Amino acid sequence: MSVVPTTAASAGPVLVIGSGLLGASIGLGLRHLGVEVVLRDSSPTTEAVAQDIGAGRSERAALAAGAVLPEPALVVVAAPPDVVAELVVRALTEHPDAVVLDIASVKAPVLDAVRAAGADLTRYVGTHPMAGREKSGPVAARGELFTSMPWVISPGEDTGAAAIAAARNLAVDLGATVTVMEPREHDETVALISHLPQVMSSLLASRLQDTPLHHLSLAGQGLRDTTRIAGSDPGLWVQILAANAQPVLDSLHAVRADLERLIATLERPGADGARLDIARLMAEGNAGRARIPGKHGGAPTAFATLTVAVDDTPGQIARLLTEIGEIGVNLEDMRLEHSPGQPVGLVTASVEPSRHADLVEELQTRGWKVVQ
Repeated sequence: MSVVPTTAASAGPVLVIGSGLLGASIGLGLRHLGVEVVLRDSSPTTEAVAQDIGAGRSERAALAAGAVLPEPALVVVAAPPDVVAELVVRALTEHPDAVVLDIASVKAPVLDAVRAAGADLTRYVGTHPMAGREKSGPVAARGELFTSMPWVISPGEDTGAAAIAAARNLAVDLGATVTVMEPREHDETVALISHLPQVMSSLLASRLQDTPLHHLSLAGQGLRDTTRIAGSDPGLWVQILAANAQPVLDSLHAVRADLERLIATLERPGADGARLDIARLMAEGNAGRARIPGKHGGAPTAFATLTVAVDDTPGQIARLLTEIGEIGVNLEDMRLEHSPGQPVGLVTASVEPSRHADLVEELQTRGWKVVQ
């Protein structure tokens, strides 16, 4: 493996325990910066593949060749939630001079288990990079996976300053945006913004199991949007939901209250105040959605949208985007869907309201069909 000049704040060597999507992506990002990375995984194949893609040096292969591996300055535990605490405790014992951090999606249970084991908490810090892909394993790894994504650092009361600094350096080196949260606050937050959406998406998608296919052929983008994450790995989510059960349960109780309110209203839709209550429920949803940060994490922005019909042939979307750029309009967001039964796609573009009318007129002049 070629030596790259180090341009990172993270001190190596770094031992990454777990060579799946996140672990291998961390390895790729650090190797790109010239940091020495050693990979360890319970699966010899996964570890070997991660080495083959350039994420680091296989510990198993190095030891088999008789190599003496240097002591790590940092250990990153990138393993499933149900084994994270055990691996953190083992790493703290095996590497007494290293900072150990984990990247599990729950923080308080891991910290509690590490504390109960009597491990050195000054060298341990929990973190959670809010990044991922729909694919898993090292073959899906990307060195830029964490770029501009949130990376939460959740130190405990006993976490040392050096451990916090090491975690921050790692996140910044990989291009992430650092947020510091107390472990239980983190777990309550992700229960609402990450774990609850997964549950709701899966519950909705489960209603489709026995739906006739000719009914599903009528589905629009709304159904696809709300069920997209229902394709997630069930095994992983069993671990996540079990580890963060109480915060998720609190959110589900709140949703149940809203559902019961809506059910009671729809049971008597003609009663006095029923339509008003439905309108309020929808308005409350509008208000909540409006609070989600907008572009670059700033305040939510109301963009104007237009939908353009695009022939389903190679190069058409690229041509549309090129021409929007030539017109001098910055594309804020874009969504693509297909028109059912038609050989065309529908590109919905979001732009600054002040440029909407000009863009529609110019695209129509250039021969594009703006359908709304």
